Amino acid sequence: MSVNRILKHPVLPVPERDSITFYWNGEPLKAKRGEVISSALIANNVRIFGTHPKDGSAQGIFCANGQCAKCTVIANGVPVKSCMIPVLENMIVERVDGLPYLPETDENPQLQAIKESSVDVLIVGGGPAGLSSALEIAGKGLNVLIADDKQELGGKLVLQTHKFFGSVEDSYAGTRGNEIGRMLAARVLSNEKVDVWLNSTVLHVFKDKKVGILKDSVYHLIVPRVVLNTAGAREKFLRFPGNTLAGVYGAGAFQTLVNRDLVRSSKRLFIIGGGNVGLIAGYHALQAGIDVVGLAEVMPDCGGYRVHADKLKRFGVPIYTSHSILSAQGDDEVTSVTIAQVDEHFQPIQGTEKSFACDTVLIAVGLSPVNEFTIQAEKAGIDIFSAGDANEIAEASSAMFNGKIAGLKVAGHLGATASDIPVAWYEKAEVLKSPPGTVFDYNTSGEDTGIFPVLHCLEEMPCNPCTFICPTSSIKMDNHPILGVPKYTDKGIGCIGCMKCVAICPGLAITVVDYRKSVDTPLVTLPYEVSNIAIQVGDMVEAMDIDGNELGKQVVVSVRHNKEFNTDLVTLKSTRATAKKIAGIRVQVASVSKQLSKTIIPKQTPDDAMICLCERVTVGEVRKLIKSGITDLNQLKAISRCGMGSCGSKTCDVLVKQVFREEGISLEEITDNVNRPVFVEVPLGKFANGEKEGVRE
Repeated sequence: MSVNRILKHPVLPVPERDSITFYWNGEPLKAKRGEVISSALIANNVRIFGTHPKDGSAQGIFCANGQCAKCTVIANGVPVKSCMIPVLENMIVERVDGLPYLPETDENPQLQAIKESSVDVLIVGGGPAGLSSALEIAGKGLNVLIADDKQELGGKLVLQTHKFFGSVEDSYAGTRGNEIGRMLAARVLSNEKVDVWLNSTVLHVFKDKKVGILKDSVYHLIVPRVVLNTAGAREKFLRFPGNTLAGVYGAGAFQTLVNRDLVRSSKRLFIIGGGNVGLIAGYHALQAGIDVVGLAEVMPDCGGYRVHADKLKRFGVPIYTSHSILSAQGDDEVTSVTIAQVDEHFQPIQGTEKSFACDTVLIAVGLSPVNEFTIQAEKAGIDIFSAGDANEIAEASSAMFNGKIAGLKVAGHLGATASDIPVAWYEKAEVLKSPPGTVFDYNTSGEDTGIFPVLHCLEEMPCNPCTFICPTSSIKMDNHPILGVPKYTDKGIGCIGCMKCVAICPGLAITVVDYRKSVDTPLVTLPYEVSNIAIQVGDMVEAMDIDGNELGKQVVVSVRHNKEFNTDLVTLKSTRATAKKIAGIRVQVASVSKQLSKTIIPKQTPDDAMICLCERVTVGEVRKLIKSGITDLNQLKAISRCGMGSCGSKTCDVLVKQVFREEGISLEEITDNVNRPVFVEVPLGKFANGEKEGVRE
């Protein structure tokens, strides 16, 4: 089998890791010590982990976050979620075809006393909001316990290789997300007031005001004075024929594979969704050496920051706005995708269908807060706060700053002194979560002389690293220190050609034009972070404008690396007509995105799509029950089993409510689903403190 590993990355270090042997259906394979089973399998070109017991359809990776059970395998005789369990030396891993076979056992766990302890504040989730809030709470002398189900702190920060937007002063703008995660984690781990439980799943908040946590396979009860929910968000899914095929999964799963585990999960990727998550995932794919066939966004414009969309376009990735997915095709795995233009009511326009060959369809259509801990704590009467995406979906820069505010709120609630929150913090918090704003025209020098930056950042958003880094203060924001569009002024010293603004810009949206040696052949320096596609001095490259239009071949005269911001700076010898227009370099050839010669029109209707992947319930089955008058999700679940599967309705709940809205029924008229007693499935023996060696269940 071929090995799909990333051996060189333009941003991430590729560490030397020991190889170990494990067995997949009796065949020996190699894994990297410490990586999870699913990543080891995909690295060995195994994308199908079994078949569904109801219809025999292929099962593979889906969320890579422990929320569902599509990646279930049998490891050393025990059914496990392969995305959460590290592979061990000589581990025997088997497919799950149908219902998993459970081996005979003579084990009879004896009831033991459950380990119980108290803490001032229990923080659920060790991501950007959780880490930031923990530091504030601990700084007021209170004891904190962070429980996180991953092997390291940082949450989604661990997966982010791009530089962050926001404020340099308040949210580390200009620093890469994974670096921010390590910095925050180091500060938390060195704080004596903070206890960190990794590999620890928070199962439920009980009515007796205790919280059940499974830590390294041992069940604990925690009695907190306050619970702070910073568990983040889960990705929304989509209804379309073919949505159950192996190779259809979320952007978070993709980033986990390529940026955390350095596994090249795909060869040809198509993205559905033009928010920041989808746009950034496309960029991460290019850095991982994966072709990005295209991106479809149902709205007339992408919802993410324009600089992210511009970046993809100038790298050669087409973006189809006002388009949606019709279907994914393939027998067991994705082999192609079909999209179509939509009208003002978001209905497909016949005759606009387009099909593309791909092996992965990446779903990036928004997030839903993980708010079940908040709901259960409120019912139990525990004092509960929330921050980050668990409270409100926003960028990680906002999550960090709002986490600080939540931390001081919690500390003040528990009577800690000097916990007043500055008014300015609330103002900054609102700014940092601001959506994209007004788009302006270019503000460039009218004269072809000297040296100066061209700011290809034309949309209002919270971001100020370029103004912070400029040594001559020649780049300024118009009316606000964080929110707005930066502009260059030559008043005073002006640009000195240090290139710091080029290197720090999170959107890779600044170039520097230098006319000092020649007005007719000026030099243009731009940032380049796809160095896995090598560019060398003397190469002829295709220069691109901000909209992805070709400006002609230009010669590379210099390539140097900026160590401070881990970014290559490429200098081109340009022309007087194109110098100010150059925003980037095409790295992906147009043939990658060529449509199939024959458009594949789906035979299935949208109502044939699966709405409940766990129990194989279609949209049509749910719609029929809604039309019959059912407005109680619990009754709908009892009849159809929709929401009764392994994920506990975490995926289908949002989709079912969409169908209610389509049928003219408001959410106020619906009786909501009652969640199961624990949020994540767990062997009953764990509640007796029984353990099985060799695999963490």
